[in-house]
Amino acid sequence: MDMAIVGGGAAAVGLLDALAVAGLGEPGTVTVFEPSAHLWRGRPYGPDLDAVRVNAPPAIMSIRHGDFGHYAAWLGERGSAYVDELLGQPLVPRALYGDYLAHTADAALAALGEAGWGVRVVPDRVTGVDRPGGRLLLRTEAAGKHEATHVVVCVGAGAPSDLYGLDGAPGYISDPYPLAGTLDRVEDDDEVAVIGSGLTAVDVAVSLAARGHAGPITLLSRSGVLPHVWQRPTGRRPRHLTVERVTDLHQRTDRVGWEDLIGLLRAELAEAGEDFEAFTGDLLATGDEDPVRRLRRQIGAVADPSVGRRMLQEAAHTVGPYVWRLLPDSDRARLRSHLRTAISVASPMVPVNAAVLLRLLDAGQLTLVRGIRGMEAVKGRFRVHGGDRGGFSADVVINAVNSAPPSVPDAARQLVGSMVDTGLASLHPSGGAVPADPRVHVVGDLSGGGSFVTASIPGLAVQAARVAQALGSGRPLAGTRS
Repeated sequence: MDMAIVGGGAAAVGLLDALAVAGLGEPGTVTVFEPSAHLWRGRPYGPDLDAVRVNAPPAIMSIRHGDFGHYAAWLGERGSAYVDELLGQPLVPRALYGDYLAHTADAALAALGEAGWGVRVVPDRVTGVDRPGGRLLLRTEAAGKHEATHVVVCVGAGAPSDLYGLDGAPGYISDPYPLAGTLDRVEDDDEVAVIGSGLTAVDVAVSLAARGHAGPITLLSRSGVLPHVWQRPTGRRPRHLTVERVTDLHQRTDRVGWEDLIGLLRAELAEAGEDFEAFTGDLLATGDEDPVRRLRRQIGAVADPSVGRRMLQEAAHTVGPYVWRLLPDSDRARLRSHLRTAISVASPMVPVNAAVLLRLLDAGQLTLVRGIRGMEAVKGRFRVHGGDRGGFSADVVINAVNSAPPSVPDAARQLVGSMVDTGLASLHPSGGAVPADPRVHVVGDLSGGGSFVTASIPGLAVQAARVAQALGSGRPLAGTRS
């Protein structure tokens, strides 16, 4: 087997680690193509401000599927200076987590090399894949060519969408990362408008505060929903709402639907002695409750022992990418109708950031405006139209709206177009690419037919482990119905 891995971020790290752990029989070659200078770190985990923290506790951030202590074991005493007192867990700068990813990738490549595999990293972008004869031929930006028997595409998510056509306007920051560079363009007393109210928007607000920003900060959101707040890990793992239970159900009945998932979640809560209706009622009220009141209440519940939200958060990233492709269209539409709540629960903020956000809100420096209708650049400033403030102006606008998964990032459009033209993949109606050849796999947000929740570390680890298993067995992945 001669494997080409396109992309060298967290998804590729998870795949390399899974390949090294699983073993693939007769050695071949593994070639990773990644043009970025920040190999293995991707867009999120490159050098940045220390205030930009990992957004989840260590047990959630293991890139090795099934080994919840893998990252924590590597972190060791490194995390002692970054303990979130509310969470009781180390939440380190993302650049330090990038060191973990780099260490894991290097260890995996070394293990594969010791097992007889030829391994190398090519600092070039893949622009196309052909299939002459029985092998695959990759073309790169530097006019290079490389033959492979299998290709795994791990290109990651794209840049944020320019919702209001502001790209190029002075004072508009289209992509906030790395914040260490972009926030240098913001004066201390500037009025800053941040498009979005999710985790990226939280990063921007917290980083501005860490730099001593004195001007007003406004989060602009259509829904006005902030991320939920992480609760302290309890060590309890799901027993019912798992990939294994969903797989068994699908194999026995050839169907998995909304009610099946509800039944598994009910079983988790019943086993813990918790009220299912009270739990779901609180979730469904997310969009109606005052966001500041909800934030304050959730900070107070960080140590609450209830397991419901913890189980749902883990399942969103481990079970979600698998089960989404099995659900009928009507059930997918039902889940999409709760999109903002689902994303808020699945991608919560860490307590240390939640506390900063609440302090800024209570002081009046930070405000949350919902229901904006538009925005335009006017005479060196920006005019925001609509919203519950009736419109206002800002000096700087920072775009914190990430591209929706599954999508094709601009940097991968040529590659994906080539794969579609040669019949190796097809475009999914809801976005992303779907392999049409058993020699091709996709890991991450590019995977067509995936849910609206951005791929997380545990989600990437699950996908990577499944692809490694398929490569080892020679069988196509199960559960890939679009």
